[in-house]
Amino acid sequence: GYVKLRAVDFFVLDEADRMLDMGFIHDVRKIVATLPHKRQSLFFSATMPPAVSELAERLLTNPVQVEAAPQATTVELVEQRVFFVEQRNKDALLVDLLKQQHLTCVLVFVKMKHRANKVADWLEKNGIHAEAIHGNKSQTQRTRALQNFKSGRSKVLVATDIAARGIDVEGISHVINYDLPNEPESYVHRIGRTARAGAEGTAYSFCAGDERDFLRDIERLTRTKIQVLEHKYHSDQAANATGAAARPPPKTWGGRQQHHRPHQGGQPHHRQHSGPSHGPHPGHQGHQTHQGQIGHQGGRRPHRPWRSGGRNPHGRRHY
Repeated sequence: GYVKLRAVDFFVLDEADRMLDMGFIHDVRKIVATLPHKRQSLFFSATMPPAVSELAERLLTNPVQVEAAPQATTVELVEQRVFFVEQRNKDALLVDLLKQQHLTCVLVFVKMKHRANKVADWLEKNGIHAEAIHGNKSQTQRTRALQNFKSGRSKVLVATDIAARGIDVEGISHVINYDLPNEPESYVHRIGRTARAGAEGTAYSFCAGDERDFLRDIERLTRTKIQVLEHKYHSDQAANATGAAARPPPKTWGGRQQHHRPHQGGQPHHRQHSGPSHGPHPGHQGHQTHQGQIGHQGGRRPHRPWRSGGRNPHGRRHY
């Protein structure tokens, strides 16, 4: 069938980051090319990676960007722990953790699609049933991976942030951040996958030296000093990294370097963009919104970072 778009006054692209991650960028551009020049466009995105910013610059003219970052609270019953470890030792540490019996249903987060495949393959080679889910997988593959995870046929689901959005699986005992996210709000989204429906859950995070500033941003946003766990791969260098060593080298997107921007707190702010249009339709006004949906819902009480019982939140414990 066909649809005529000549009468469209408003164009809304929801979950723009997920649309890009799932490979729909060409479809989005084809649709935009058929829309009237005179219209209002709105982009909504839970995160604002460079690819989404670049898309907005190309399709919108003088867009206004509104960033909504309400005060963050983490899930009340999630125990948060961090392992300082070199990048080269993350695979071995992950296997050691997953071979423990109390880790029964585990969601592992990684940054990149190819790493999701690599980690899942590594776990399978070590006798741990795992599957990967990300934007390069077909819908059939994603559905099968999710069904296997829900049914318990796979103990581990390795996912990227965006591919995991919308996954609502009860009984996830642990969330493991194999890679720390560069946006602290994404961390809150991740660990919220466990401790559903009043159940307890645990979030483990692996922190290499070049992720140290990411961890500092997370602790600043959540107002939590995450407890350090001792392990045989512990890295003092990662724990004490500062300056340029505490963040990854800048990446190049569209000929420009993108640097890590420290988190500036949880207050919403508005920013007016000006400059020449990069969009295909001169005179078209755009409106771009970035939603950091990190607040607690359903009347939950604020997160209590540490439980009673004499634990030292700043000390180290063995897992």
